[in-house]
Amino acid sequence: MIERHQQLDVERLQFSADLAAWRARITQPAGPLGAASRNVQRRINRIIPEKVHAAITAAMEGMTRAILGGADFVSASPLQSATLEDREARVKAAIDGWKKASAAEGGIAGAGGFVLAAADFPLLMSFKIKLLFEIAGLYGHDTAVLSERLYILRIFELAFSDAEHRVKVLEAMDDWDARPHPTDLSAFDWRAFQQQYRDHIDLAKLAQLLPVVGAPVGAVVNWRLVAHLGLTAMMAYRMRWIEGTRTHEETLPASR
Repeated sequence: MIERHQQLDVERLQFSADLAAWRARITQPAGPLGAASRNVQRRINRIIPEKVHAAITAAMEGMTRAILGGADFVSASPLQSATLEDREARVKAAIDGWKKASAAEGGIAGAGGFVLAAADFPLLMSFKIKLLFEIAGLYGHDTAVLSERLYILRIFELAFSDAEHRVKVLEAMDDWDARPHPTDLSAFDWRAFQQQYRDHIDLAKLAQLLPVVGAPVGAVVNWRLVAHLGLTAMMAYRMRWIEGTRTHEETLPASR
């Protein structure tokens, strides 16, 4: 028992240091470069056909509705009786697979002009959400449970939001398993969820619609977006692991 406590302490210290550095990095306010990027984003937006913008908005709404109440994204049964090391090895393999798939799809879409590029948005979002559901299951969480789907939404928000919004999302995710959760998501602000995502990825993804550079940009951007989402998910589930081991340790009888 004492050895197990010591092992948990070492793992918590290591992960806590990594998490603290990660939280500080993702909540750092945007600087002048961020403002410049937004100006470029607005200029690119003006040359993109309205039907593409409409397709993105519709895809975001459809994806969100699927997550909130659909069964299409439910993954296999959650992984039980596995070490954290084994879980994370499987998670990294899953992230790598989805990175390759999304990069290939992004390259094809980027070479196909406005029509295929517009189709890339909902498909890439589907890839991302399926990855998150797979990761949740590998960490042992049941994605059929409403609170787990809400956590997945929070991870998505965390990955694709501005620094100010990320602070709020992190606060909502802290001590997740000790918090009460709604029995329905009627109060969920999916409009803000959608807008944060659009504002975060538009500059990178809209460049995919430009002639000549669309194919390589599409491949690279999709790869990086999925890699970023995967890392965010790993950190988010490590937060819960640390909280869970601490709670479990507190319930163990004192050693004699």
